[in-house]
Amino acid sequence: MGPLSGIKIVELAGIGPAPYAAMLLADLGADVVRVDRSSNVTGGDPATPPNDITGRGRRSIGVDLKNPDGVGTVLDLVENADALLEGFRPGVMERLGLGPDVCLERNPRLVFGRMTGWGQEGPYAHTAGHDINYIALAGVLEPMGRAGQPPTPPLNLVGDFGGGGMLLAFGVVAAILEAKTSGSGQVVDAAMIDGAASLMTMTWSFRHMGIWHDERGTNMLDTGAHFYDTYETADGRYVSIGSIEPQFYAELLRLTGMDGEDLPWQHDRSQWPAVKERFAEVFRSKTRDQWCEIMEGTDVCFAPVLTMEEAPSHPHIAQRGTYTEVAGLTQPAPVPRFSRTPGAVARPPAHAGQHTDEVLGEWGVPAEVIADRRASGAIA
Repeated sequence: MGPLSGIKIVELAGIGPAPYAAMLLADLGADVVRVDRSSNVTGGDPATPPNDITGRGRRSIGVDLKNPDGVGTVLDLVENADALLEGFRPGVMERLGLGPDVCLERNPRLVFGRMTGWGQEGPYAHTAGHDINYIALAGVLEPMGRAGQPPTPPLNLVGDFGGGGMLLAFGVVAAILEAKTSGSGQVVDAAMIDGAASLMTMTWSFRHMGIWHDERGTNMLDTGAHFYDTYETADGRYVSIGSIEPQFYAELLRLTGMDGEDLPWQHDRSQWPAVKERFAEVFRSKTRDQWCEIMEGTDVCFAPVLTMEEAPSHPHIAQRGTYTEVAGLTQPAPVPRFSRTPGAVARPPAHAGQHTDEVLGEWGVPAEVIADRRASGAIA
């Protein structure tokens, strides 16, 4: 029922951002088939799906990509696909016999989505790396953290997922739309280093405007400002404050009882550290729940800092259904939301090779060919 219903996508199994992109597309209705290596096929019980929820929504086939007939099986799927997703190092797909030239010759309308850290070309292209390295080289990691402390990696959200998998999904959908008009496919080179840099666009704007200082932890949005930070409460928990606008800041001062104090101008950077100490003292005077009673529902720009365990049951999160449960596992629900063609989790994660015969049959591979390739070891 999702907006991508009818779109068919082949995913070469990998880790991190490419599977996340495939999950996003499957959540929105695309028929995504994951090609797992036959050596990973263990015959797991479908009634007990894997816990890796980034694998949700897809079916899996088991293929030996070192077997020519295994490569031929993937090309059979490519012939009927709108897009292919892969997350290998540059050159791997070409060595397997599944590079863009081969696949586009088989299906000229195909969108060939490539997910790498460094990109398909450049001095670093063939070196190993992870999220932390990509965002470091892009100038994204250095500004993150508190003053006087080392840069703090924001989990692996910025490179792998925000600048990686999400941008790959966006690029693939855009290219599929274009292919519907032109009749021609193309390669989408989604690199985490490029995507992470793109996420810094507003920060670059601030720098050009002269309102961003290169010293870490001294700016409004990087924990430098007392009115945009987290504070520990009396019970060792935390609350978040984002009172940027003057009317919101005034409300913050009123509800904390500091409106009668002789405080400096809100945007006097030289006074931010001292005022932050005062704020920290005030917020340590009450528990997190007490601050929630005072500030939730106001215009302070306030929210408690919830743990992963707590977040799904918060009344706002619960009412919106931001989290869902599939096969007994709590997980984020499909996003974004559509009024007429809502997305959904079609199925829990599949075991490697769980749907080999089902998928190949549906995608037009004759039963006798499936039997021959199984006999040769090309498919699991």
